[in-house]
Amino acid sequence: MFSRLPIVLAAGLLVASGCPSRAANDYPTSARADYVIGCMGSNGQTHEMLERCSCSIDVIASIVSYDDYVTAETFRRMSQTTGPNTSLFKESAPAKAAAAELRRAQAEADVRCF
Repeated sequence: MFSRLPIVLAAGLLVASGCPSRAANDYPTSARADYVIGCMGSNGQTHEMLERCSCSIDVIASIVSYDDYVTAETFRRMSQTTGPNTSLFKESAPAKAAAAELRRAQAEADVRCF
């Protein structure tokens, strides 16, 4: 019989090393590409920015589920519209909570990637 200790130790090292969880892979490629394109548009169209922006969405994906990311982005985009009913997208508790969660993830991504 062989020992399972090396497998258990390797799994523990992966968890301890901070590898993104499996859930980080639930973002569709199009969502990741959209984020990277927007990030590069704001920060420069260089290979370095491609790497940094790709890192950034990977970090965000490891912190925020895709469903929560979509919710936060929807609130953000809708809050930029005008009209009498936009306060729901700017001032409601769900909008504020979603924005705060995404801001925390983006701050962590900035620390790790930029």
